[in-house]
Amino acid sequence: MSDFESNGSVLIELLDRARNGDDGARDELFDRCRNYVSLLARVHIESWLQAKVDPSDLVQQTLLEAYRGMGGFQGQSEGEWLAWLKQILKNNVTDYIRRYKGTAKRRIQREVPIEAPRHGSSLFRMDPSDPGETPSQLVMQHENEIQLAEAVSRLDEDYQEVILLRNVQRLSFNEVAERMDRSRPAAQMLWLRALKKLKVHLQDVEGA
Repeated sequence: MSDFESNGSVLIELLDRARNGDDGARDELFDRCRNYVSLLARVHIESWLQAKVDPSDLVQQTLLEAYRGMGGFQGQSEGEWLAWLKQILKNNVTDYIRRYKGTAKRRIQREVPIEAPRHGSSLFRMDPSDPGETPSQLVMQHENEIQLAEAVSRLDEDYQEVILLRNVQRLSFNEVAERMDRSRPAAQMLWLRALKKLKVHLQDVEGA
């Protein structure tokens, strides 16, 4: 059984137990998904809104709504569960943005779409300029989004940011450098170091 299938089966087992009234399983289910939702929240809070919205507030609200509304979830697979969480988060992000006028409304269309996960897909995208079996390809081909989110959460803040900007929001290195107030070469070097560290953390997560 692959890591993706193994982790997925754990989530579904926890979901089934939670549906049968196991409060401990419900708490563990949401604990396993917290870093995943946190990653999504960071992706969808653009820099222009960060001063007004704390991503942790979105995470807390999303998980609370999912916790309370779990009885309405009708899916059976991990993909359906993650898509359901994404939709709740998307609705909350939209509500937050609607509270602001002018720039916020105009820039909502620039957000990265929240897509339903599929087997073999990922929040992360392989860098098209990557020529071979490098840390970028090895990491970005990883199929388990929950494990990826857990590994990313273990990185230093700068490493997290450069990976989110480059591999999740898919910005050019010029844009990444501008966002992070660095030169392009410095941003590229930071990205490569972040990927190498992420690969190490992924191995730790898989072995846990």
